[in-house]
Formats: sequence, C-alpha cells, structure tokens
Amino acid sequence: MLPQEFLARPIAHRALHDVRAGRPENSRAAIRAAIDGGYGIELDLQLSADGQAMVFHDYDLGRLTGATGPLRLRDAAALAEITLKHGEDGIPTLSDVLQIVGGRVPLLIEVKDQDGAMGDGVGPLERAAADALQGYEGPVALMSFNPHSVAALARLAPDRPRGLTTSAFLPEHWPTLPERTRNRLRAIPDFDDTGACFVSHDWQDLNSPAVAALRDRDVPILCWTIRSKRDETQARTLASNVTFEGYAA
Repeated sequence: MLPQEFLARPIAHRALHDVRAGRPENSRAAIRAAIDGGYGIELDLQLSADGQAMVFHDYDLGRLTGATGPLRLRDAAALAEITLKHGEDGIPTLSDVLQIVGGRVPLLIEVKDQDGAMGDGVGPLERAAADALQGYEGPVALMSFNPHSVAALARLAPDRPRGLTTSAFLPEHWPTLPERTRNRLRAIPDFDDTGACFVSHDWQDLNSPAVAALRDRDVPILCWTIRSKRDETQARTLASNVTFEGYAA
C-alpha cells in the first residue's frame, strides 16, 4: 500500500526548485526548501558510469549544467564536481539526498527509463536505487514510466511501495516511442503484474478510462505536473494528490 504520507501533503516536483532563488531542480537547495516547506519531494534518478543512482532528470547534461554529453558516461565523483546552473552544488547521488532528508518528508522517486524504448533493458539503475535505500527508514515510493523497471524494483526492493508513471502517451510528447508501445502503455496493462499500488498520471489526462478503472478500485491516483492553484483545484476532483511546481501548493 502507498503510505498515507504521500496523500497528506502536496509533492514538490523535482523538489521545491526556483532558479531565481538559486534552487535548481533536483538540487540539494531545492530539497532543503521542500523540507522546510513541509512538502513531499518528487525526484528523478539516472545512472552514472560507475553504477551510482544520481538525482538528475535529463539523460544529457546540457540543459541543467555547463557540461555536455550523456550523464551516463561520467562517474559519480565527476558528476559531483559539475555545478548545476543557477545553483552552487554539483549533481547529488541518491545517498546524498537520503542523508539530507533523513525521513522527515516522503520521497517519490522516479527511475528514468534506461532502455530507451520502454523495453526490458533495465536493471543496473534499479539495483543502484535499491542498494542506496538499504536501511533507510523514511517514507519512500518508487515509480517509472517503464513497466519493466517497476517489475525489476519488485524483485530488488520488494518492501518499497511502487507505482507506474503514466500518461496519454501522445505522439507529440513521445516522438521516438513506437505507436504500438504508446498504445499499449496508454491502457496501463501492467499495473497488477508489476505489483504496483499507485499511478502518477499526467493531470491533463485524468479522465482516461484506464485511470478511471483504477480509481474505481480505490487505487491512489497521483498526478503531474500542476503549475497553478486553479489547475490544482481542478485536478483534485479526480486525483488523490498533486505533484506541483512554480507556485505554493
């Protein structure tokens, strides 16, 4: 079951980031700000060259740092030395973040697809996440767009709640994903087989029949990404909780 902590307070998307305040997304500063605000935290994981779970959204370093190229080609020590744009710190590991959070707020962790096409080329990042979480006692839930990743998490971290990150999988948002794969994932067919206990769905598609069917089963429906109070009010008519950014939820 998804712990109640994940439904009791809004969840800051990529932590409580605000570049104007020197808090880049997924940064230590944004994580500390979310804790201070009493919010839950959503964050993303990518895999370093030496098999560490890094807290970073993109596959490439260019948008968020002054470096270029795939994150996966550099080891954790090198990534720690790359300063995030609009911030003062380097890219943290999941272990770094767990030390900062210390169980004070819930962590919703998205494992980014490492296969490239939502296939079964997964495992090392899921293992790195499970290893980092060994002994951590705070509320944590794991999720991924890739059902194979969620299935791997079921094997590697069976005691951690897990869910599927889901959407309408529109071609304009997923141009490299084959149509057959998009059509399949849209129906959320892997919920039971992966042992998922929640979904985190695109808030603009909360009327999806697949989401409605899960809602009828009392499955918690989280949603992403809310960017205004007005949108939050609308989303909460169908969602159990919101993942937000850019305003005070």
